[in-house]
Amino acid sequence: MLDDIDDNASVWVAGKPAYQPLPPLAGDTSADVAIIGGGFTGVSTAWHLARRFPERRILLLEAKTLGNGGSGRNGGLVLNWINGVHSPDAEHARGIYEVTQRGMRVLESMIETHALKVPYDKNGSLEVLTDPRRAEEAARWAEEMRAVGVPLEFVTELDDTLRMQGARGALFDPRSGRLDGIAMLRAMRDVLIELGVGVHENTPVLAVREGQEVALTTAQGEVRAKAIVLATNAYTRRLGYFRDVLFSLHSHVIATEPRSAEEWKRMGWAGVAGFNDDLDRIAYGCLTQSGQMVFGGGSNDAYSYRIGGRTALPRTPERGFAAVERRMRAYFPDAADVPIAHRWSGALAITMSRLCAMGVRGDHQNVYYAFGYSGHGITLAHLAGEVLCDIYAGDDARWRTMPFYQPRLFRMPPEPLRWMGYQIYTRFTGRSPRRVH
Repeated sequence: MLDDIDDNASVWVAGKPAYQPLPPLAGDTSADVAIIGGGFTGVSTAWHLARRFPERRILLLEAKTLGNGGSGRNGGLVLNWINGVHSPDAEHARGIYEVTQRGMRVLESMIETHALKVPYDKNGSLEVLTDPRRAEEAARWAEEMRAVGVPLEFVTELDDTLRMQGARGALFDPRSGRLDGIAMLRAMRDVLIELGVGVHENTPVLAVREGQEVALTTAQGEVRAKAIVLATNAYTRRLGYFRDVLFSLHSHVIATEPRSAEEWKRMGWAGVAGFNDDLDRIAYGCLTQSGQMVFGGGSNDAYSYRIGGRTALPRTPERGFAAVERRMRAYFPDAADVPIAHRWSGALAITMSRLCAMGVRGDHQNVYYAFGYSGHGITLAHLAGEVLCDIYAGDDARWRTMPFYQPRLFRMPPEPLRWMGYQIYTRFTGRSPRRVH
């Protein structure tokens, strides 16, 4: 499996037919909206805009191939909730839960409307509590949530579902699931083309010049657009945006060889799509539809921060992969003999509060953006497409009370102080630096 390691291919790419990217954009052109980035955010936004404004010219420009960023390198979990939002009030929490359910409905609408054959299911996930006090708090929280209509369940007996070392209980969310993101994006490519969207792969945007029309310099030409969408997440800083409020991390992930459902049941995993734990450096995992365990996180070494927030792959990610595997084996000793088949790294964007942001900016209010999903990207990026379309249409009143709507984000020090602060803080505390709103 060294080829997978060497070319940084995720488990979601492995085993699929050879992919033929669409031709890059060549020459100068114009558009009503130019979307930069071919992940979940870009594709969802293009889908919403094309359906709502079929008469307008929409371009989607992807630097490499669809899903090359975090959308094709994630852990596969489709989760509720929004990181960075703390809701002691049950009614407020219910509203947040319902918003993320809406993001899942966007995803499901795409699949159902176009009869996409995409591996997606919604059989629930677990938040595993490793501390007795936090387990007691989670049990109380589940009761409060059920009282307002959110179907959380606190589970104490996990042996038949997720036999995980150190578990003191878990919150079960039946309305979460898993998705093969690469399959989704490749299926949506044809949908967008049918809707009239101009999709161009291997088309990096090298520079942005704002104005009443925004000029995008590409490798082989220029696009002049009345509006643009920054659907670039970890790569947003490359274009000169939000450098003071977000930083890019490399998340190291592994996946095992496939095993049958019966074998996984004997090893202590049955009936749920995946899990995450309750620690600061969250560990998470899912079982793919083909029977492979995907696992990531669990320690400082599971992430790499390069000075300047560079998104190029770290030269020596082996230390990160080894740390992730150690955590996986510690949590699931019954799976100790299952070989690791794939190792990859993906760039993600986070803010100091872990709160994501969606909105519009610029002197002409024609630069739209969404970024910083902090582990909940499959759900929130699909939701972002609807949010950005509504903002573009001037029909965004329902979103303006949401915490992700053009939030004021904490600023961070410039480099190299940012890199130094991150290294010192993580090494001395074992935690990830963050501030709470």
